[in-house]
Amino acid sequence: MTSRLPFSQRIVTAFVLMTVLVSGSFSLGIVGVVHFVEDQLITKELHGKLSLVLHEDIKAGRAPRLDARTRFFASNSAVHPIPERFAEFSEGLTEIEDENEAAYVYLTEINGVRYVLLQEQQEFEDREEILFSVVLAGFLLSIVCAWGLGAIMARQVMEPVARLAGQVRHRDQLATRTAPLALDYADDEIGHLAAAFDSTLGQLRRSIERERLFTSDVSHELRTPLMVISTSCELLLENQLHDGQREQIKRIARAARDMNDLVRTFLMLARSGPVDGTEAETVTLADVAREQAELWEAAIHAKGLDFELIDEGTDKAGHNPTFLRTVMANLLRNALHYTAQGTVRLVLEHDGFRIEDTGMGIPAHEQERIFQPFVRGSAARGEGLGLGLSLVKRICEHNGWNISSTSDQETGTCFKVSFTPSRAVVYRQALEDK
Repeated sequence: MTSRLPFSQRIVTAFVLMTVLVSGSFSLGIVGVVHFVEDQLITKELHGKLSLVLHEDIKAGRAPRLDARTRFFASNSAVHPIPERFAEFSEGLTEIEDENEAAYVYLTEINGVRYVLLQEQQEFEDREEILFSVVLAGFLLSIVCAWGLGAIMARQVMEPVARLAGQVRHRDQLATRTAPLALDYADDEIGHLAAAFDSTLGQLRRSIERERLFTSDVSHELRTPLMVISTSCELLLENQLHDGQREQIKRIARAARDMNDLVRTFLMLARSGPVDGTEAETVTLADVAREQAELWEAAIHAKGLDFELIDEGTDKAGHNPTFLRTVMANLLRNALHYTAQGTVRLVLEHDGFRIEDTGMGIPAHEQERIFQPFVRGSAARGEGLGLGLSLVKRICEHNGWNISSTSDQETGTCFKVSFTPSRAVVYRQALEDK
């Protein structure tokens, strides 16, 4: 399972956990060794004292010669009888520690006689408590030091990573004159990562440069003949023509204008900026809607369909004419192609527009893929390549618009374009700006 903690916090956590494990083991070892040595030394000491009392003092008929902290008891002695509280003690060393007393009790049995040696240990317990307090303080101090050292190490380790991430995130990295990132880093893992990014970025720059050159070539090679076609149509319309010829020339002129707008659209998307001052030119939604209605109404009626233009509160803001025309035209063309009978509606709203049709609808399993390039519906008609809705999606993302679709195979399809970006769009743009 992938950890969600930042890498720097994981470094600090690793330092602290390692210290807890090592320092905790040492601390527990110290406590265990102290208790073991205590038992061994005290047992040996009290056994020696008891042997001395039995073989020298008791055997000679003298009173036991012991210091003030040590007392002697025997089961066969009327002078030093064994207290009842020691009656159930087993042989060997027993430690007594309560609120009233801290002592060692050493008990042995020789020839059926039980002997007890009691030695007070309050002073030793006080020193032992001090020792354990020092061990605990050292354990806690080691954790604090590990946390501080881990934080310092994490900062030093992550500094080049954070610096590299900032350089990679910088929007000017695609500039052709940007110095290679690997020069700023040592020949280590971070340096290798920077070198790999330099290599990938170089390939990306070359790809973008090829695309820019291609779009420039398209601009020159296509727009010039389109201008010739448009000019020729204008000159032809000045001649005496019958209605059929005049209508055909107008169709050619409209197609040339549409082609010119499409070329302009691709150029603007590829360059991520205005082309030939188009950014200064703006149109309202109502103007484009009326224009597109005039262009498409005849074709829609020719197919036996009804067309409705409904204004529910028109957006008054100015928009890029090329982008708005391309989006609306592609959606109207899509509605025309996929509607066999019924109505096509262009509905204007206060923050966008929607295009509704009573066509065959889009199957549920295809709705998530309709905005992908080269994807056509299972009921596709005509010779399209499946790029219309993909282009619409790209334009909407380029302008921060939001496009959504709802479809039912019984009632038809509705595409809604909102000039107010959705939360997802706002979040994505915020990430790109960082």
